[in-house]
Amino acid sequence: MTTEMITLKLEDKFLREIDAIVKSEAYKNRTEFIRAALREKMDQSKLKQTMEELSKLRGSLKHHNTTDEDLERMRLEGLKKLEKQIK
Repeated sequence: MTTEMITLKLEDKFLREIDAIVKSEAYKNRTEFIRAALREKMDQSKLKQTMEELSKLRGSLKHHNTTDEDLERMRLEGLKKLEKQIK
């Protein structure tokens, strides 16, 4: 895997808060913390998108006599799809 350097400007107060978290939560450095934070945000975004897709699907199926079992199966399929996207 190749990495690319980016430049990031942060206010002093914000950077001090990051440094405190890096120290208290035993991250190796700022970069590791920022990568973890970005991954977490990406996972949240993917989950939100999947939940919106499921909501639309559920809404379109309400008039098709969809059972609770059908909805649960679709929810599980959506979560499996999300897990694959995260990996």
